[in-house]
Amino acid sequence: MDGKHMQIGEVAARTELSLRTIRHYEETGLVVPSARSRGGFRLYSEADVARLMVIRRMKPLGFTLDQMRDLLDATDRLDTGTGLDAGEREALLERVRDYQRAATEQVAKLRIQLARAEDFAATLDARLERNAPSGHG
Repeated sequence: MDGKHMQIGEVAARTELSLRTIRHYEETGLVVPSARSRGGFRLYSEADVARLMVIRRMKPLGFTLDQMRDLLDATDRLDTGTGLDAGEREALLERVRDYQRAATEQVAKLRIQLARAEDFAATLDARLERNAPSGHG
């Protein structure tokens, strides 16, 4: 190992994903380890970790595995840029923009849910405070 690759345990620690989740993403073709050790262990690069972080960030926003795969495909093709004509490049950029818009909408919805949850917790706190025996609280 040349220091450029890391084993799945280190990747799990860095991404805060379980080993099982990382293996599942490999099985579905979302993130394939860049290499294998002589002993057959999965070896991941920084680029693999970056892909896993994209997936980790998309998951709580409700994106499906197919949508994750589609976005990663579009960004991979844009990043390499080889063999793309202007029309293909614009189509890929529009796909990424669609995901950006969907993510922004989902974040707004989550902010509303969070505000409601905080409001609910504050209501319970106030109720407990009002009903606490005197000298406590």
